[in-house]
Amino acid sequence: MMKKILLVCLVCLSAFNLESFSQQISPSPEQIIALTAEWKGERFPDGRPKVSDEHLERLKAISVEEAWGILRNKGYNNQFENDWVILDDNEVMTGRAVTAQYMPFREDVDNLVKKIGKEEGRAQSGGTNSWPIDGLVEGDVYIADSYGKIANGTLIGDNLGTAIYSNSKRGVIFNGSVRDMDGLSKIEGFNLWIKGHDPSYIQDMMLTTINYPIRIGRATVLPGDAVLANKWGVVFIPAHLVPELVINAEFTALRDQFGHMRLKEKKYTAGEIDSRWSEAIKADFMDWLNKKKDLPMSKEELDAYLEDRNW
Repeated sequence: MMKKILLVCLVCLSAFNLESFSQQISPSPEQIIALTAEWKGERFPDGRPKVSDEHLERLKAISVEEAWGILRNKGYNNQFENDWVILDDNEVMTGRAVTAQYMPFREDVDNLVKKIGKEEGRAQSGGTNSWPIDGLVEGDVYIADSYGKIANGTLIGDNLGTAIYSNSKRGVIFNGSVRDMDGLSKIEGFNLWIKGHDPSYIQDMMLTTINYPIRIGRATVLPGDAVLANKWGVVFIPAHLVPELVINAEFTALRDQFGHMRLKEKKYTAGEIDSRWSEAIKADFMDWLNKKKDLPMSKEELDAYLEDRNW
């Protein structure tokens, strides 16, 4: 009997500590570091991985299929979502994820969120949907799960859209909606991937967290993930996999470019190019590669990559 009482007390104490620990809008830097522990590079003051600007720029040239395939081979099966409404589907957006979670409105929870936000020094004028925007820095992509709500679920209009682009020089990805598409379309450089749009204002919903893991459709997104968004869909890439994914995808694109060229020249058959390459094709490819002037990676990166590559 005494053991049962002790166990109940421990459970209650653990629940109390967890409740106290979790009453914050954003995780502490230490919590984000623990959440993204496989990243070994530079970090932002909030703890998020700081994927390099160079890798984000190179990521723009990588296809969704190539990025998705590499992630699948690494065991990351839930990093892609499609079926978006896109403002400008001719543009590609890459960046670092800032995540936000919205839920259907519940007064007691919303009151607690606002109380904690006030204690944390967050803006008290306007709605809580401005809070994720206030912390954006250049290169960030604001990613929000608003549970697919369209009417009365519009997270931003052109005013907040202007603030987002001013802070991040990027756009947004929402499992939800926006208002004032005409105004948003006039913000030069701004883009969005959303599930719909509506003229209504946001109501009967609330912000709950910033920079915790969220779900976007069939994908799980962590703060600091690298984002690759184009007209074919969005891939959310764990930060620690970005350098390897980029050079793998770049090398595969070079192989494809060489293979297509040789097929057009009818130097090799489709079967020869579409299967394991012979030593003669490998030698031809390496000769072509060594003469190529516009490589997407440095010669040093390519040499290091080829040392470890198993044909």
